[in-house]
Amino acid sequence: MAKSETFASIFTITVTLLFSSFATVSAGKHPRFHRSISEASLGVHKEKLSHLRFYFHDIVSGPKPTAVRVAQAKMTNTSPTLFGVVVMADDPLTLGPEPGSKLVGKAQGIYGSAAQDETGLLMVMNFAFTDGKYNGSTLSVLGRNAVFSAVREMPIVGGCGAFRFARGYAQAKTHTFDLKTGDAVVEYNVYVFHY
Repeated sequence: MAKSETFASIFTITVTLLFSSFATVSAGKHPRFHRSISEASLGVHKEKLSHLRFYFHDIVSGPKPTAVRVAQAKMTNTSPTLFGVVVMADDPLTLGPEPGSKLVGKAQGIYGSAAQDETGLLMVMNFAFTDGKYNGSTLSVLGRNAVFSAVREMPIVGGCGAFRFARGYAQAKTHTFDLKTGDAVVEYNVYVFHY
């Protein structure tokens, strides 16, 4: 047997043994990727439908705005819809429309002008609740907000805490909008299935 044939045989045997050993070791050390569990183990028993009503205060003016522009396109300021603007928000959620009304949470996330022919926002927002039985729980909104429509509907795509496995929708209705400052107060009615 020539040296090259001997080397090829030893190399083939070595590679085969290494792959066999690796497959055996890796199968024993890693947990399974998937397993079925019972609903009861997560405390998921009976689904309920809740209705939440609150006011969203989007303050873009003054010394302490709650929504600030973080990005824009070159043409945003010449666009009638502010197309391309991106705003980061930490807006108060209150029981009533007045600024001093009881705080029940914050709307934290981003919205951006995503339409060229009308004012249509892409909303990526978490409603983080800080009061009552929903304190520490959140609902997540991902959808389109045509802000000059009388009532806008956006999907609730999930949540956490009391709102695990949440699904539903939010209806937004402008309560007040100041054309000079851009500040707005929006009434939200949220209908959500959760456990």
